[in-house]
Amino acid sequence: MGFLAPWFLAGAALVGIPIWLHLLQRHRTTPTPFSSLMFFEKRTQSSVQHRRLRYLLLFALRTALILLLVLAFARPFIHSTTVAKAGGGRLVILAIDNSFSMRQGNRLERAKSEAEGVLAGLHGEDRAQALSFGGQARVLGEPGSDMAAVRAAIRAIAPSDERGSYAELARVLRSIAQSSALPVEAHLFSDMQKSSLPASFMDLRLADGERLVNHAIAGQRLANFTVENVIAPRRIYDPKKVRIQATVAGFGTQRASRRVALLLNGKEIAAKSVEVPANGRGTAEFLTLDAPHGMNRGEIRIDSGDDFPADDHFNFSVERADPRPALFVHEPANTRGLLYFRAALDASGDGAFTLDPAASDQAANLALARYAFVVLSDVSLVSTPLEQALVRYTRAGGSVWIALGRAGALAKRVPVFDQAITETRYAGAEGERFQTVAFADAAHPSIGQNNRWDDVKFYQMVRVEPGQARIAARLTDGTPLLLEKQVGEGRVLVFASTFDNIANDFPVHASFVPFVDQTAHYMGRLDSRSISFTVGSFLELRSGSQQGAAAEVLDPGGARVLSLTEATKAQNIRLDREGFYDVRRPSGNHELVAVNADRHESDFEVIPRETLALWENTGQGTRAAGGAGTDEAKPVDFWWYVMIAVLAMAVVETLVGNRHLAVDKEAA
Repeated sequence: MGFLAPWFLAGAALVGIPIWLHLLQRHRTTPTPFSSLMFFEKRTQSSVQHRRLRYLLLFALRTALILLLVLAFARPFIHSTTVAKAGGGRLVILAIDNSFSMRQGNRLERAKSEAEGVLAGLHGEDRAQALSFGGQARVLGEPGSDMAAVRAAIRAIAPSDERGSYAELARVLRSIAQSSALPVEAHLFSDMQKSSLPASFMDLRLADGERLVNHAIAGQRLANFTVENVIAPRRIYDPKKVRIQATVAGFGTQRASRRVALLLNGKEIAAKSVEVPANGRGTAEFLTLDAPHGMNRGEIRIDSGDDFPADDHFNFSVERADPRPALFVHEPANTRGLLYFRAALDASGDGAFTLDPAASDQAANLALARYAFVVLSDVSLVSTPLEQALVRYTRAGGSVWIALGRAGALAKRVPVFDQAITETRYAGAEGERFQTVAFADAAHPSIGQNNRWDDVKFYQMVRVEPGQARIAARLTDGTPLLLEKQVGEGRVLVFASTFDNIANDFPVHASFVPFVDQTAHYMGRLDSRSISFTVGSFLELRSGSQQGAAAEVLDPGGARVLSLTEATKAQNIRLDREGFYDVRRPSGNHELVAVNADRHESDFEVIPRETLALWENTGQGTRAAGGAGTDEAKPVDFWWYVMIAVLAMAVVETLVGNRHLAVDKEAA
């Protein structure tokens, strides 16, 4: 027995009240007239008789009443053990792993066959429900006693390309157990792949009272070779400047030589042999790719010779395009910035842009719409027609990159950016009389991972009022060095120095080339998205300004992914199959998106039995055997019955007390 509120037991001290009433209360007697006491002997009278307990029955009733009242407030309870009947009234969940690794041999068919065997052994009172899981768990129908419908759902499970997730399965099982009125018994049919375990074991926990039975389809690790990764350019401008690197990995394998082939649009164009160490990795490189113009389907393939050929290839997409022109506007007498800028752009490697230089007095007559971006390099005077053309170009989605030096600061205002120039500062090249970069935002595309600017010396700085612009870099004296502002659909970037080696020594540092290359790609809107995605990833379809415009997506099988309603509203799609997705965005851009299965699925190392046993024991009461009952202890509160006894005791105490009071009155 226990008490829900044991602190009320301190009220037992109130038992002293009836003791005081019956024992310690002053004895009082009524004086009786008497004639004379002269013939009585003088003695000391004892009061012992007056301090004895009187009315023992009434005293016992009052004491019991107080004790019962204290007991009622302490909320006593007892543990009651109930036995749940096993083999009847259960909800049996048949969870079948259909992740990418279950494509090996006949693993999925064996899992479905064993699930049907468990289904055939259920009793009449049992309910059954099937579910499949990979990266997501999918419940197949409602729980019921129609075993034929459950069997049909099991047989309809198809293999997927997703990565298995036991954490997702455990989450769904907990949800089912919490909403079910029946005891839940889950049967898991899987190859027990270790790579499907979550980082935290707590994510595998089961609900209280839930029982898990693991059915391992694979008993030992399978040696497997796979194409783990491919590094390639997303766009090709010059076939001679292409570098493709493929990584071949072996899981549980011995040292071996593998043939690596490069395919383009289904045709093999090159092949190499690579040595793969025992349980290690080897790399093959291809230094050319003569791809036709447009979107192309690339693939790396190996002759693994193992029992899992599904991961012996890796898809990637590549686009062959012509370099896009960029306009470089400069002062007629100042071509030094053009020299360094062109050299950095040519050294970037991919040849994505060609540079068209133009003097500031000639640029107003050019058609800006044909250029990927426009650079204003320390231009002292931007004519009104040129600035108006630049504003129209930017609002329509173009990009303008402005470098400010001594000449550009004469205007006292940054064109298109439309912010005031407040100060132009100079410093000497000797001693400590220069400024360095104190802050560089690595999240900005112009800087990225190349944020080692702290050794660059700036001798001339132009201070621009930032307004609402984003500051991506700042000098030690607080002067904003790199600012960006959105103008309409386009962007304007201000570099508060020049591209030559007079106002700074940036062009002679190794960080200058990556800065020019990354900024050019950013301004030219050549995104750096990966050449391939992993199954289960999400692909963004539209930006906030493209609402209402339709997108079209075809899956690797050629079927439409989006309905008519989804085509105008969907922000993204989930890539749930290997292969190539044909995507036409609302902006009109056409892309070929390559998707590959997660290579964690290529490692067939199995979960240790000890780990599986721990998982099975995370649910309370899961130790019950198949034909035994499950004991469950529940507290039973009986304070209400104590209160009834208190009321009954109060009635009896009142009756007995009234009787003794009547006797005392008669005696008086």
